[in-house]
Amino acid sequence: MGIVTNSTDKYQACIDACQRCAQACYECFKACLNEEDVAARKKCISMLIDCAMMCQMSVSMMAMDSQFAKQHCELCAQICEQCAQDCEMFKDEHCQKCAQECRRCADECRKMASM
Repeated sequence: MGIVTNSTDKYQACIDACQRCAQACYECFKACLNEEDVAARKKCISMLIDCAMMCQMSVSMMAMDSQFAKQHCELCAQICEQCAQDCEMFKDEHCQKCAQECRRCADECRKMASM
């Protein structure tokens, strides 16, 4: 629920999913940097940052009830889906968990964008 108003309560599930996804991406980013095959993960590591930053911006847009929040969340869903696909290429647990969070976020962003 909103912190100081209730005007964004309708977005709360998406806000929560975006916050979790951003955190998962940052955690996965750090873990991937410590993997032996870090060079093979270059594209995925870059995507993790794109996804985390997009999710954080989506939270901001929804919290402000921006007129562009829905369009922003549509793009966020696309980026989350791509990040999930990239993470799924690696079989370690942190990448698999991150992919799950990205897919959940993409689903919530699509729901929000269709409101």
